Amino acid sequence: MNVNVNKYSRQILFWPNGQESQQLLQSKTVSIIGIGALGTALANHLVRAGIGEIRLIDRDFVEESNLQRQMLFDEKDVNSNKPKAIAANEKLSIINSEVKIIPIVNDVNNGNIESLVSGSDLILDGTDNMETRFLINDVSIKLGIPWIYAGVVHSRAMTATIIPGITPCFACLFPNVGSGHGETCDTVGVLSTAVHIIASYQATEAFKLLIEHETYRREDMVQLDIWKNDYETFPFQYSLNPDCPCCRKKQFAYLDNKTSDKLVSSLCGRDAIQITPLGNEEESLDLTYLKDKWSKIGKVEQTPFLLRLNYEDYQISLFKTGRIIIKGTTDTEIAKRLYSTLVGN
Repeated sequence: MNVNVNKYSRQILFWPNGQESQQLLQSKTVSIIGIGALGTALANHLVRAGIGEIRLIDRDFVEESNLQRQMLFDEKDVNSNKPKAIAANEKLSIINSEVKIIPIVNDVNNGNIESLVSGSDLILDGTDNMETRFLINDVSIKLGIPWIYAGVVHSRAMTATIIPGITPCFACLFPNVGSGHGETCDTVGVLSTAVHIIASYQATEAFKLLIEHETYRREDMVQLDIWKNDYETFPFQYSLNPDCPCCRKKQFAYLDNKTSDKLVSSLCGRDAIQITPLGNEEESLDLTYLKDKWSKIGKVEQTPFLLRLNYEDYQISLFKTGRIIIKGTTDTEIAKRLYSTLVGN
């Protein structure tokens, strides 16, 4: 595998094995789940470093409130209702054309996560909710793929590296945490510098794993509050639960929880409900047909990626796969009724 020595000269000088380490990077595949604040910072670092393949997985589109901290987006992306994975890919492809970037506009759920991350050498957490992190943990343990957790809210942030068979898993570290959201960026705000600091910790640990030089691999959890000047580390090897349902008993509660043909979920702090059909990832709706149908009941905008309708008190965004985001309600029954009315069963 050829190495562009000029492009990567400064990090080749740093890597313990020079060009050999760079070649390893160029042979690796990384999946980033969530291309928001953390995800855009992570993708920027990894693309510039020359990772071989990067999968950008995100369900959402760019909104104006994202621009304060999500470094790959701009006002044009907001005005065109562009999906985050697509907008990020457009920016990153200009930064480094040698990296294979695969944008995936989709919700990550128990029906598709295995296919989305299969073949990856590493999963990076750019999500904003605990339920998805437990799902990532399940698939990590099942497929034997390391992942690096990070979370940030307000001025606080934390990160930890989960390596199947070596470290405690996420369920060991957080045995009593449910899927509730708690504080979110939408309720208490977030400082952009906290995001970028913790994303840099994530990316650095990713490099250690990807070049297979683990002498300095972090074996603790980092927690910081950049505003209050707090910094702590917690050795977590002692958190290993010998009876852990996930990493010891291989019981994957989040991954195996298939109870419906549709996944209905509340979006963190968004006053919105998302409905995702399961089991038909390749299906593509005829958005033009639906635009004509919807134009009789409200104002409709169509982009190459989604259809958006302002209907009564709701803003409805429909993606080609049938996934829909209904903004303006947290009532799942109202959301289901609107889905049935506008898309069908």
